[in-house]
Amino acid sequence: MAGLEKKIDDISLARAREFAVAVITEVQSVYIGAPEIPELLLTALLAQGHVLLEGVPGVAKTTLVKAFATTLGCGFRRIQFTPDLLPADITGTYVLSPKDGIFQFREGPIFANVVLGDEINRAPAKTQSALLEAMQEQQVTVEGDTRQLPAPFIVLATQNPVEQAGTYPLPEAQIDRFLVRLVIGYPGAKQEKAILARFMGTAPTPRAILDPETILEMQSLVRMVHVEDEILEYCVRLSTFTREHARVFLGASPRASLALLMASRAWALSSGRGYVLPDDVKALAIPVLAHRLVLTPEAEMEGTQGEAVIRQALEQVPHRRGV
Repeated sequence: MAGLEKKIDDISLARAREFAVAVITEVQSVYIGAPEIPELLLTALLAQGHVLLEGVPGVAKTTLVKAFATTLGCGFRRIQFTPDLLPADITGTYVLSPKDGIFQFREGPIFANVVLGDEINRAPAKTQSALLEAMQEQQVTVEGDTRQLPAPFIVLATQNPVEQAGTYPLPEAQIDRFLVRLVIGYPGAKQEKAILARFMGTAPTPRAILDPETILEMQSLVRMVHVEDEILEYCVRLSTFTREHARVFLGASPRASLALLMASRAWALSSGRGYVLPDDVKALAIPVLAHRLVLTPEAEMEGTQGEAVIRQALEQVPHRRGV
């Protein structure tokens, strides 16, 4: 068996489930869309990961992020990515204080619990890379000075499809730092009608459900969620399948396997369970793994996507040995 020996008590599990339901309900009071989207956002937060939301303009990506951030009761900052945005505009810089005659550090918008990187792929790679250290190490280094970011910390980045004018593809190293990628499509006819009806009057405002201390407590509980060896092996087999696939140039890395495991533990906790099921891994495989795959040029020309490879893996890779 894997995982920590200490078990989560029933009261903590029930409390975690209660908070999860409350957060999801509040987000859904503003955002009308796929019901699993708010739950995946919460999963990423509890797993101490980051989220990339992709979709055409006007499908409520920013509205979704702002609603989710409000429910967390944490510090929130927004960074609007543009072609002329500089790394210092994100991390901060030293400025001369006329009063004291010394250089003082002025924090950038990255110094917040929840950071919205709006239209992240409208900035060139150099500016995008300014987020790498923050997302991986929860710190920034400016002119050799390293400063810790507040905890909890999560980046929620939105991007438009790269085929659109004025966009830059994200570097592979940065894509790999996002725990999950969520594709936000057009709503159905009934959903769009519900959106119009809901916003005919005063727009609903979600309330704060959590606070930084509660989030940190729930994040610590995630690491106590029990994981059987067979679950570990299942995660590895799924990643290995992508590495050996004929249409994949770069498959899922060990970091991807770890991300799938952590997300599965967070998903289980928000469901009120202290242990991971194979169904948890299956539910998260596509949003956690698909965006990390680099396909062969031939596969891309034929329109093959990473989601198709992960679906194939879920169909062909057994969740138990010898099955």
